[in-house]
Amino acid sequence: MEHIYDILIIGGGPAGYTAALYAARAGFQTVLLERLAVGGQMVLTGEIDNYPGFEKGIDGFTLSLKMQQSAERFGMKTEYTEVIAVDFFGKIKKVETTNGDFRTKAVIISTGANPRELGLPGEQQLIGRGVHYCAHCDGRFYNGKTVVVVGGGNSAASAALYLSRLAKKTYVVHRRDTLRATKVYHDPLLRAENLEFLWNSTVSELIADDKLIGVRVRNVNTGKIKELACDGVFVSIGRKPATDFLTNAVELDPFGYIVADESTRTNIDGVFAAGDVRTKPLCQIVTAVSDGAVAVHYAEKYLTGKEWDI
Repeated sequence: MEHIYDILIIGGGPAGYTAALYAARAGFQTVLLERLAVGGQMVLTGEIDNYPGFEKGIDGFTLSLKMQQSAERFGMKTEYTEVIAVDFFGKIKKVETTNGDFRTKAVIISTGANPRELGLPGEQQLIGRGVHYCAHCDGRFYNGKTVVVVGGGNSAASAALYLSRLAKKTYVVHRRDTLRATKVYHDPLLRAENLEFLWNSTVSELIADDKLIGVRVRNVNTGKIKELACDGVFVSIGRKPATDFLTNAVELDPFGYIVADESTRTNIDGVFAAGDVRTKPLCQIVTAVSDGAVAVHYAEKYLTGKEWDI
């Protein structure tokens, strides 16, 4: 007979491996499915200073391995495979992958969300060498330097405010003539003396040698190109949740994130969503880790028939 796991986790980032740790330590037969590399977006971060317990910081690769090893110490198993489709209806859930099918009693989805890229030549090669997607993660490397923030929503406004307190000069490049960010950001941004807006503009080219040294900005109305010398670019034009494989499987919000509250429950019994893949106000490693623990708490209640106990 085909093996049936107690808990199957999709996604090997901080939420996934925290869930794996809690599940395996509680005695549940646990498997985690990861498509590429352990750690998710975290593994791409050169230095992490905002995760508790590492007084000198820690690089994302090392923290990712530590999380994996902590969970595997209690007997959980990692399978490197890509999820193609799922069937969550019924007591036993089916997960179809490139390496065959898995069956489980409960599922925790922790596939995260990927930052939307500019799509410019050389962008991938410059990640960590002048191109970044998280100001609060990497902004400290630009103390006293010149940076460009691309975007006009809340995340871009927050990044611009944060960077304006560190950088010598901060440019905000936005394709419209006004911010989409909520009003609370507008006055502080306009008061920042070292912050300059380039309205109706997009970044059309990244200028680099072995690292980023500038950008070319195109005015969308006139077509005029302006060259800016800068040390770093922070792209904040939204994120795309990794939920393409979940078509009609669970409820998604209009942006593709899984609808799940602080309990991490989805609209399907026995299916939970942890970390950046669910609708939530703050996406950080520490909040993803918290979600992983909460998901197992409610998965255990589901598996033991005590789901609605407090």
